Amino acid sequence: MSEETSDGSSRSLMDRIVHALGGEPRDRDELLDLLRDAHARNIFDADTLQMVEGAFQVVEMRVRDIMVPRAQMVVLEDDASFEEMLPVIIKSGHSRFPVISEDKDNVVGVLLAKDLLRHASGDSKQSFDLASLIRPATITPETKRLNVLLKEFRAERNHMAIVMDEYGGVAGLVTIEDVLEEIVGEIDDEHDKDEGQLIKDNGDGHYTIRALTPIEEFNEALGTKFSDEEFDTIGGLLMQHIGHMPKNGEEAVIDGCLFRVMVADSRRIHLLQVTSPA
Repeated sequence: MSEETSDGSSRSLMDRIVHALGGEPRDRDELLDLLRDAHARNIFDADTLQMVEGAFQVVEMRVRDIMVPRAQMVVLEDDASFEEMLPVIIKSGHSRFPVISEDKDNVVGVLLAKDLLRHASGDSKQSFDLASLIRPATITPETKRLNVLLKEFRAERNHMAIVMDEYGGVAGLVTIEDVLEEIVGEIDDEHDKDEGQLIKDNGDGHYTIRALTPIEEFNEALGTKFSDEEFDTIGGLLMQHIGHMPKNGEEAVIDGCLFRVMVADSRRIHLLQVTSPA
């Protein structure tokens, strides 16, 4: 988005914001403050601000922070019949499925629902051959940054990747929709459940949690007993415990829970990684 200046040259939206508010930002936090100030002055709307903040978060986050944990993966077995696979596909509403052999650590490929459904007619069922429909699986480490993964998804025209842990086992899966939701917000369809996405269970006692999660809801999910008399949100509780505005990567232990700040700016905490007591 640009406009022409008096001398006929074009000026970008960012140039206009800097000109209107005065002074160029010196770091990431100042840039975000500048953009929030621009929103407060109605230079652009709340949706635009949300997407910009989401883009900054994606740079800080890693695949493990948003992946679907291994235990929650909907998979198909490579020796299943067409009749066995169809109910799983219909019930889940997904468009892509990891195909496994023996267990979830042995992913042999990915099946697209549209490829399977082409064999729904009676004649096609007789010639159904799953092996001929399986596409190669894209593998990504759980430590990869989301902005890098998104770039790879776009370059390779891919939509899903199998996430591997440091030992070479399957940790979960991640889709391009998962990454985009961190930028634009939840992308709901008729199969999604309204869970608020405040708390994401990554398995083995690890959680990704929005700092605005009510303490009461946090306690219910993790079995903790934090008081909500002074603060309503888990982010407020953590900030009070630390005693200052924490930076990305800063950690603290409260009653056995390990908190790691994943995304924060100069004003507030946005996203936390929490490990519950063993």
